[in-house]
Amino acid sequence: MTEQDFILLPYPNILEEGNFSWESPSNIALVKYWGKKKDQIPENPSISFTLNECKTITTLTFTKKESNKDFSFEVYLDGNKKDDFKPKIQTFFERIESYLPFLRDYHFKIETKNTFPHSSGIASSASGMSALALCLVELEKQNVYRFFNFQAIENIDLNFFNQKASFLARLGSGSACRSIEGDLIVWGKTDSIEGSTDLFGVKYPYKVHQNFKNYQDTILLVDKGEKQVSSTVGHNLMHNHPYAQNRFQQAHNNLEKLKPILESGDLNAFIKLVESEALTLHAMMMTSMPYFILMKPNTLEIINKIWRFRQDSGLHISFTLDAGANVHVLYPENEATQILEFIKSELVAYCQNGHYICDQIGFGAKKID
Repeated sequence: MTEQDFILLPYPNILEEGNFSWESPSNIALVKYWGKKKDQIPENPSISFTLNECKTITTLTFTKKESNKDFSFEVYLDGNKKDDFKPKIQTFFERIESYLPFLRDYHFKIETKNTFPHSSGIASSASGMSALALCLVELEKQNVYRFFNFQAIENIDLNFFNQKASFLARLGSGSACRSIEGDLIVWGKTDSIEGSTDLFGVKYPYKVHQNFKNYQDTILLVDKGEKQVSSTVGHNLMHNHPYAQNRFQQAHNNLEKLKPILESGDLNAFIKLVESEALTLHAMMMTSMPYFILMKPNTLEIINKIWRFRQDSGLHISFTLDAGANVHVLYPENEATQILEFIKSELVAYCQNGHYICDQIGFGAKKID
């Protein structure tokens, strides 16, 4: 598909007012994307687990307005007006207007809430932008359906709906395109994955061993504050990074290596690859110019304790990191009892105010009736 495929034939805006609600999860990348080209195109492919409990719930209320000169919207987080969110939404609307031509015809009230701390390294922009994109595509779908009297519309089937929502979400936040579906989502064109594309996330198309079903992710909230360096700034620092090209190739190679691991259920090989990816992501941050460190001392304490416990117990506990200080502790469902006991007794002490989230693989966004 190309970008032009997401521009539908002209249709009138039938709906005068109303609202739609969607919930969309965050995701945690196993093979990381770091660095992007123009129009939110990734420099390298990535693959992620979709989460289940860490999600954003967004209600989009829309009212037709007389003038279509400007975008008109207000944003609320947890019931509080958030004008500081407006520049990002403004940029998002500017990027997607050619694909959703009705944006200037409505006034929007965007009400959103997270089930996890905002801006704390759990990809709130991914769940937030994907939830908003889903609401907007839902509005388009309802207008088109009403115009065509609810007859079957080839371009508005479920597959197209998800692809367009993922495509639009990407233009708000790159990793948001991986939050529409689950449980394993690939984003970025690579020869390793049939059907992969830079334009939107696709479901991982190959066999996955039972070991990875219901995989657990306990998120240790080491630091719930704002990151000192935004992901956007971090991605931009890859443009002149001395190790960028090697890193991009490494991601392609690791996706190829991951395929037989997922098929065979080789947990030890999975652990090595995923932890290496996490540390490589932070190595790119530490070797950019300017350089920065998002890990905290307690992040390192947790990692070392995980390594020691894995060696002593033989259990398949591992970690991954996003662009932040928090630690995602990954482990198979059949080892959850022992590993959770270890987490509570040894690792929670390193969390801010003892806060952590128990999550697992999920299966994508849901419309809320």
